[in-house]
Amino acid sequence: MTGDPVERGDEILTPEALEFVADLQRRFGAGELLARRTARRAEIARTGRLDFLPETREIREAQWSVAPAPADLRDRRVEITGPTERKMTINALNSGAKVWLADLEDANTPHWENVVAGQVNLYDAIRRTITYTSPQGKEYRLREDGPLPTIVMRPRGWHLDERHILVDGEPAAGALVDFGLYFFHNARELLARGSGPYFYLPKLESHLEARLWNEVFVHAQERLGLPRGTIRATVLIETITAAFEMEEILYELREHASGLNAGRWDYLFSVIKNFRDRGPDFILPDRNAVTMTAPFMRAYTELLVRTCHKRGAFALGGMAAFIPSRKDPEVNEVALAKVRQDKEREAGDGFDGSWVAHPDLVPVCQEVFDRVLGDKPNQLDRTRDDVQVTAEQLLDVKSTPGEATEAGLRNNVSVALRYLEAWLRGHGAVAIFNLMEDAATAEISRSQIWQWVHNGVRLADTGAVVTPELVHRIEDEELARIRAEIGAKAFDGGRFKETRQLFERVALADDFVDFLTLPAYDLIA
Repeated sequence: MTGDPVERGDEILTPEALEFVADLQRRFGAGELLARRTARRAEIARTGRLDFLPETREIREAQWSVAPAPADLRDRRVEITGPTERKMTINALNSGAKVWLADLEDANTPHWENVVAGQVNLYDAIRRTITYTSPQGKEYRLREDGPLPTIVMRPRGWHLDERHILVDGEPAAGALVDFGLYFFHNARELLARGSGPYFYLPKLESHLEARLWNEVFVHAQERLGLPRGTIRATVLIETITAAFEMEEILYELREHASGLNAGRWDYLFSVIKNFRDRGPDFILPDRNAVTMTAPFMRAYTELLVRTCHKRGAFALGGMAAFIPSRKDPEVNEVALAKVRQDKEREAGDGFDGSWVAHPDLVPVCQEVFDRVLGDKPNQLDRTRDDVQVTAEQLLDVKSTPGEATEAGLRNNVSVALRYLEAWLRGHGAVAIFNLMEDAATAEISRSQIWQWVHNGVRLADTGAVVTPELVHRIEDEELARIRAEIGAKAFDGGRFKETRQLFERVALADDFVDFLTLPAYDLIA
């Protein structure tokens, strides 16, 4: 270990737990699969195509299903997501949601302190001992007047290392660190409490990556002497390549699979990233103009519901980024209306539940799904046999309504700058312009700028061509606006100088950085 001491870290970073992580790393490091990602992206750049895999046709045509869900994962009508900060952990568990997605990934900056403290907070939350006192003296405790949400933890993706834990001189995979520490300390305790070790798996790009996770699960259960199938995993379908392998992903994980989630924001980022150099047919309009009713997004979500219910797995809807305001009734009314509309579409399409990012949105999502589900815990009986989705429909980006505008470009620049600066300071989920931004939404902003610059996109409202010079001018103006908003002292005491350099690296450099968190990670402790 190379990280500095973290309060109560010795309770998590025990010799036995670290040896468990080291064993996982030695057996299941993902280097070969990451190389496959690079090769596949090169093939997409060459052909501009993706299709369902001919070599796995038998899996898609065979009769099989995933394992039945454990009791506390059968009703997932409303799931709240958020980082594992101590106060937010308590708020999420007190929210009334059915599930809490405890996020060690996109809503969490992987500062070493965050990584370890998040594990401490989860340890306490599972044992119902977690409390928090704010600097102002306000006390936070778990409610005792009703059931608490089932905890589903999301580790980091395969691409992120944890440089503070070295195994044979090399950084361990962040995914295996997060999974290993959580599973080692909590699996038996969760089972004793009538639950189990449940996970959300992010950023998968193929069924081979799902197979690797399944091998991790099998070995981890054997190592701790737990029955095979104890672990349950929900996979985020948030890459365009994974959308073509949904059935295969469920098949690889079938004894551990619980469902699939429509990770809409990373999905948009993945579409831009993979087809960024394929010309006008793959250029999206302003980020905030791309809705879930766009034809290619409808195809993706409807295929997800059909695939899940065909195989007995749950289909979970994605995050509505709008957040309510307790200070501005008008903003609050707009946010609640947009979230309700989004959840009504998902419930009507057959989803079994959906995500919210704020406790005030739990009743909205619950009300919508209650109306559709009634006394049923889910909609597995809605098999959506009417849905037939082709590769062409999944790739029909050009039919997305809307235009690229200077307002959209300015929003992308401002969101990216504000989010990256907060991320460097340790905050992975940030409210910006009444939307909840995390690493996934920031990825859309910076990748869209890159795509518009490198494709010479002309803005509909001004007629200007998007160039590095135009982006730099807007960057200057937005940084000045932020300085005026927060004051010179806060601005100068922040990390905006490093943020500007990081932004230009991920949005304007000739080579496209696969994930903004990779260069950003080099700038944090």
